[in-house]
Amino acid sequence: MGLKDLRKKKWFSVLTNVYILVLTVFVIWMLFFDTNSLLIHLELKKEINKLEKQQEFLKEEIANDKIILERLSDPEELEKFAREKYYLKKKNEEIYLIEYEDSLKLKPKD
Repeated sequence: MGLKDLRKKKWFSVLTNVYILVLTVFVIWMLFFDTNSLLIHLELKKEINKLEKQQEFLKEEIANDKIILERLSDPEELEKFAREKYYLKKKNEEIYLIEYEDSLKLKPKD
């Protein structure tokens, strides 16, 4: 099978067409090497999805914080929050923290 026989094949004439070669080089360039390549677009799309999820999470956190702030505008709720969260106390008052054995982190016995 020589070069003459190869040139007579239909697929060879299609592949060696100048327009097909230029189009192939262009497509490969646009997919992989260009600054706006398909690979970069896929990476950016992943990052956009990640940021949108983070945005939704933060919106939920903001809504929860607004609810907490509304509750803390009441002085009784504020006092309850301070006592539970930060173990604050009034003057002349003692606080006892009760920890149950199953909630303690004990070292295993040898």
